[in-house]
Amino acid sequence: MPFDFSLDRDQEMIRDSVREFAQSVLKPRAAEYDRSREFPWDNWKRCAGMNLTGMVIPEEHGGAGFDSVSYVIAIEEVSRACASTGVILSVNNSLFCGPLLKFGNDDQKRRYLAPHARGEKIGAYCLTEPGAGSDSAALRTGAKRQGDTYVLNGTKVFVTNGEAASTFLVYATLDPALRHKGITAFLVERGFKGFRQGKPERKMGITCSGSTEVVLDDCEVPAANRLGGEGEGFRIAMHTLDGGRIGIAAQALGIGQAALDESLRYSRNREAFGKPIAELQAIQWKLADMATEIEAARLLSYRAGWARDNKDRCSLEASMAKLYASEACMRAAHQAVQVHGGYGYINEYTVERLFRDARITEIYEGTSEIQRLVIAKEVLKGQGA
Repeated sequence: MPFDFSLDRDQEMIRDSVREFAQSVLKPRAAEYDRSREFPWDNWKRCAGMNLTGMVIPEEHGGAGFDSVSYVIAIEEVSRACASTGVILSVNNSLFCGPLLKFGNDDQKRRYLAPHARGEKIGAYCLTEPGAGSDSAALRTGAKRQGDTYVLNGTKVFVTNGEAASTFLVYATLDPALRHKGITAFLVERGFKGFRQGKPERKMGITCSGSTEVVLDDCEVPAANRLGGEGEGFRIAMHTLDGGRIGIAAQALGIGQAALDESLRYSRNREAFGKPIAELQAIQWKLADMATEIEAARLLSYRAGWARDNKDRCSLEASMAKLYASEACMRAAHQAVQVHGGYGYINEYTVERLFRDARITEIYEGTSEIQRLVIAKEVLKGQGA
């Protein structure tokens, strides 16, 4: 079945309802959450009430049962209003609930997937370490089996939702010498012996997403909480990151659209040389480039969402969407500050926050450099779009 970029009626209804909710509820709070760095618990609860916490999870497992294009639309609209809330939702949906749905057994789905998909609990994803980021096969967090328990030791960093999560999907290695073949995935509860939340990360943007270190000090994890088999963790992580990259593409899309929104509003009202600056060709060209690139990013993101539901793997589509959307987002945020001039540098104006929020989209869930490697690998295999 070929990709059709048009939205059906249900998808349009989701777009309209989430947009109205995000603009009326989330957007007025975004600047204050950005300043306070407080985890937006009320936003989370309101999003759960909108069925946004487990969008593509089937209803029998506590989710909303939507398709992945609807998920992209929702994350875009939420991120257009509050990018921190957007990534909180993205992590719970794609990096926690997603792998549980595909790789979890019935007991794990009952105990963990359903409450997290309903928004009763928050999930987090623990892959990156101080010495292992893009090269995730080099992680050093260790796992040793002792009877019916695995004992985990190591430190994870940049854990989105780390402040608020009840359950963490942790990747550890049975033997570092095995590289990717030794990596295994575990469901680790906050209350497990040996689990400790580390220091909070003080970030440039996306300030209230609750990012922290996670420290595992002889952390005891029941063998029943292993996700998949021993040594299958790397495969689980790579499949999961396809979905995560689609979520970040959608987040970048929302930030970029917000940058365009603010630029249009400001340029129509700000006057220079006796007329609104929107009538100046220099400004019009910026707006034209922003609008064109954002629309291109939207189509790539929708296609990636479609591919997630209709193909066994969507690494190519996910990486293309994430690469282009994040870089278009950064360009849009940069130009939005430029359109605003000196006011764009003042934190009372929304574009200052958007510029800070945009920067991370080129880094997490795989840097732009990693996305280019993935895309090149796929097209060299003859899997080009």
